[in-house]
Amino acid sequence: MGASPAVSACSLTIIVCVSLVGFTMKRVVILGRGGAGKSTLAVRLSEITELPVIELDKVFWRSGLVAKPREQWAEIQRRLIEEERWIMDGDLGAYDTAEVRLRAADTIIVLDFSLVRCAWQAVRRSRERADFWRWLLLYRRQSRPLLMEAIAKHATNADLHVLRNPEAVRQFLEDRRK
Repeated sequence: MGASPAVSACSLTIIVCVSLVGFTMKRVVILGRGGAGKSTLAVRLSEITELPVIELDKVFWRSGLVAKPREQWAEIQRRLIEEERWIMDGDLGAYDTAEVRLRAADTIIVLDFSLVRCAWQAVRRSRERADFWRWLLLYRRQSRPLLMEAIAKHATNADLHVLRNPEAVRQFLEDRRK
């Protein structure tokens, strides 16, 4: 005879809790719509974990906001992921080859904030190009589904956190401080 369902569920819960207690993030990817606060979260998480931050916008864009060619960008990421510990923040939308860093990540954070909140932050932050605003507007319908599919395909062993508002981000950071 097998264990009763109550005993099996209890045993499973204990195993999951034990594995999470010993988990230490070392390779973190932060993704999300423009203006969601990816860079701010990366800095705050770095203060807690002491992981170095790699802001992908600074590595990806050439002068004049010209995108790096896809294969060159993939190669740069292959070199970046060789490091043992990092936080990579950035979501480059249609320009991106996120699967490179997704495969290496042990933790993925997706900031899934509202369009209004992200647009307001983007307006306050800087002047943006037309392709940025198109990406921002269509993110939930076009980019996010592709991103979640890539996460499911390339980051099967990563710990995924989808944070939908600033309170969820505060709670996530507070949980890391404990």
